[in-house]
Parts: sequence; structure tokens; C-alpha cells
Amino acid sequence: MPNSNHVEALRKAPLATPSDIDPQAAKDVAGALNALLADVFALYLKTKNFHWHMSGPHFRDYHLLLDDHADQIFSITDDIAERVRKIGGTTIHSIGHIARLQRVTDNDADFVDAADMLSELREDDKALVLRMRAVHSLCDDAGDVATASLLENWIDQAQRRIWFLFETTRG
Repeated sequence: MPNSNHVEALRKAPLATPSDIDPQAAKDVAGALNALLADVFALYLKTKNFHWHMSGPHFRDYHLLLDDHADQIFSITDDIAERVRKIGGTTIHSIGHIARLQRVTDNDADFVDAADMLSELREDDKALVLRMRAVHSLCDDAGDVATASLLENWIDQAQRRIWFLFETTRG
């Protein structure tokens, strides 16, 4: 039976997740993925905020569109976090941690016009695609093909959201 000192030492031991990725590259990719995860959570909440506060003549269509987008955005959070863990990193721990890492700006306005909501989300998704491409390049350099492959699908999803938001806001 292990003694309590041994158990305590194991609990405090650093991660030693087996990985074929260079340790420094894995650290860099994990850091980039955590920043991306913070952005995804921030974009999810912003999308839900706009979904909840949508109004106007196209309320139903926009409300449903943003709900669909929010579900899609939220669906990748677990994959991002688990990818960080698979390569030996630790991931975000709290809302405060998200706030420190996020690059998506919050919108706490009491009222935002529907067209402005959709345009703002389109620009946020465009910025997210650029950040995902940067992480993809980092993964390519690290030989992390699994993360790069996931990013390719997430980029495609974000580009589809951009397309829908663009077409929705055309006069």
C-alpha cells in the first residue's frame, strides 16, 4: 500500500504525457491552442449574447442562425482542450483564464442593431480563421498533423459561418 507521501508526490508530479512531438514545439502548440480556445469560448458567448438579444423584422431567421452558429462554435471547445492534453499540455481552468487569453472583443452594449451584430460576428469569425491558420502553420512546423487536420475542418466551418453572415447582411 503506497504511503501518503508517495501519493502526494505523484499528485504534484508534472505531466509526462507521451508524445512524439518535440517538447518545446508541443508547449508552443498547446499555448497557441489555449489562446484559440479562449477565443472560441468568447466568440461562443458573444454569439449567444447576440442570439438572445436579437430583434427586428428578421428576428426568427437571425435568432435561429445564431443559435446554429453558437452550437457549432461550442462543439469544437472540447476537441481543442483535449488536443492540448493529448500533446502534454494543460488547458484553461476558468472564465478568468479565458478573459486573460481571449482576443475576441466582448460587446456589452445594451442594444446592438441586428445588421451590426451579424457584421461584428462575421469580422470575429474572419479573425478567428486567421488565428487558426497561424496555429496550423505552427503545427506544420512541429509535425503535428493531427492538430493541423482538426484545424482544417474548423477553418472550413468558420468560413461557412462567414459566408452565411456575409450573405445575410447583403442589401
